[in-house]
Amino acid sequence: MEPPLSLAGLNILVVDDDDDSRFYITTVLEADGATVTAVPSAGVALKVLPELQPDVLICDIAMPGEDGYTLIRKIRALKPDIWEKLPAIALTAYGDSEYRSRALEAGFQSHVAKPVDPGQLVAIVANLVASYQS
Repeated sequence: MEPPLSLAGLNILVVDDDDDSRFYITTVLEADGATVTAVPSAGVALKVLPELQPDVLICDIAMPGEDGYTLIRKIRALKPDIWEKLPAIALTAYGDSEYRSRALEAGFQSHVAKPVDPGQLVAIVANLVASYQS
């Protein structure tokens, strides 16, 4: 039997314009031990990113102003090059294969449709981080 997945020690940046979504995602991840910084826009995310240095990015796609696709492209282009390796999850209401392909092409490693089950979200984050550490 595998030990339960844990997010203890992970620093996660959540970007979502919806207050309820930010609260839900933060609550789920913190309950499993992660430290979460949740921000409402791509602009704020870009400001906090250098200081925060997150282990994982979880980002909504459909946001006013800059969307998640634009944000991940900007992050991937930042110097130093450490940002091109930041594990990133697109968490969005747009769940079909076209949006999945678009998210992966933009620079996300994973595309997850909302609403997401808490256990599934923890597993997705833990597995993504584990794949980057191996």
